Order: sequence, then C-alpha cells, then structure tokens
Amino acid sequence: MIAAAVLSVYAIGAAFGLPALGRRAASRADRAPRLAIAAWLAAAVSVVASAVLSALAFAVPADVVGHGLAGLFEACAAMLTDHSSLTRAGVAALLAAAVVVARLLWCGAAVLARTGLERREHAALLGLLGRRDRELGAIVLEHDERLAYCVPGRHAETVITTGALRSLSPEQVAAVLAHEQAHLRGRHHLVLAAAQALARAFPKVPVFGAARVEIARLIELLADDMAARRHPRVQIAAALVGLATGRAPAFALGAGGETALARVRRMLNPERPLRRAERLVGLLAVGALLGGPAMVALVPGIASFIAHHCHSLLTF
Repeated sequence: MIAAAVLSVYAIGAAFGLPALGRRAASRADRAPRLAIAAWLAAAVSVVASAVLSALAFAVPADVVGHGLAGLFEACAAMLTDHSSLTRAGVAALLAAAVVVARLLWCGAAVLARTGLERREHAALLGLLGRRDRELGAIVLEHDERLAYCVPGRHAETVITTGALRSLSPEQVAAVLAHEQAHLRGRHHLVLAAAQALARAFPKVPVFGAARVEIARLIELLADDMAARRHPRVQIAAALVGLATGRAPAFALGAGGETALARVRRMLNPERPLRRAERLVGLLAVGALLGGPAMVALVPGIASFIAHHCHSLLTF
C-alpha cells in the first residue's frame, strides 16, 4: 500500500510539477538537445508508468510476490478465476491501469496511422508535381513559398521549393538540406509521434502537452547541431532567416517555422556545451525517471521475498 501511495503521489506531482522544472532548465536543454529530449520522454513515461504500477501495487499484495514467481503466477491465476480474492478497490485499480494502457496504445496507433496516410498521399503528390534533382539529393517542388522539409517514412524524401532555391545561396541550400537529412537519419518523426500520442491520450495532463511542445522544438535544435558539423553555422543561420516564414505540412519536419528566429540567435551565438559532470547528472536523472517507478513498485515485493526465504532457511 505504501508503494502504491508513493507512486500515486509522484504521478500527480510530476504530471503538474515537471513542466515548471523543465522551463527552469531550458537554457541547459538548449546546450544538449539530445539529452533534453531523452529527459522529456523519460519524464512522460515515468508518469504513465507510475500511474499503472500504483494500480498494480494496490491490487497485488506484496506478500504474494514474496513467495517467488511460482506463487505470484498462482496468485494471479487465482485472481483471474476467483474474483472473490480481489476486493472491489483492487478490481477498480486494475481496470484503471488497463484503461490507461489501452488508451495510450490506441492513440499511438491512431497518430501513426493518420500521419502515415498523410505522408503517403503527399508522396504521391510529389511524384506528380515535383522533380528529383540528383545533385541536390532532393525533390524540387515548383512553388513560390520558401520551404524546405522532409517527409519521413518508408520512402523518405527531402523537399525544397523553387522559391527557396531562388532566395538561398548554394551553401545555404546545402546547409538546410543537411538539416533535413539529420531529421531522417535520426528518425525524429518517431520521437514526435510518441510525444503526440501521449498528449492526445491525456490532453488534460500538463507534462504531456509540455513534452510535445518542447520535444518538437528540441528536435529542430538537434538537427541544426548535426548540420553544423559539416556546414558553417553562419550559413545555417542565413538559411533559417530565409525560410522563417515558410510553413511545412503538419506531418513533415521543416527547417523554417516559428522557432526559426530563435534558432538563428543560437547558431550565431552558441553557448558552451554541457560539462561532463552536467551530462552525467542528466543521464542519471533520465535513468531515475525511467527506473524509479519500477524500483518503488518492486521494493515491497523484494523485501517480502527476502523475508519469506530467510524465514524458510531459518526454520529449515
């Protein structure tokens, strides 16, 4: 019961408190976007895991685990076949956990299905209206709006419009296409899909909405940093200025958009990367967020298991 209470309190506190903590750490996040993305995902997962595990810890007594795996399986089978062994509160807790998991899976499948369909339709349209430029390694679309974006998926494509080609220098075009290729190589669309699924499944929970917004922003910073490994930062900044007013399709990942001007400042005035000690603290925080709920849920069972077997050895 204590583990269930601790997990419930953490789930509620983290759901409402972690967004504020994330905002206070935004400057450090910008200096290590990959680590910050992992931290936001871990925070969101920890809230869901805590909610589900709190229900399981409430429904399954710790002394059941203490008798070992065989005893645990027998008790679970008894609970399924003999409903009298479960209290009404235990049944309600298990149903709540099942609803949380089912809704998350349903929303995840819905997000992937919708975006997949939109991408396939757009790819078919590009096949009709666009032309492949082998030198650029991208599809050129006849359009006055200055756009550069990628369409991820099984048949991933990088797209740039003639408006962007006319306004950007060759160096800037190469830099922005490197940004889009970074999105495709990193499979950033899957990370975004996970964040969108969580926000869609639980729209009233602040941490999931904040995670979706921040991950979308940090993914662009990460792609900028990856492009900067091969291209001058000033060229990336100039390309972002040229594409700032462009709006890529919702299912695509575009170099421009509303974060472009803030990213220009970051490219021109880069902050020093996180120190090794700061990165280590960040990694430990990610590990604690991911493993902490499971450890809290397992501690009573492990303690009961040790006590049971120590008693068996002493009586033997």
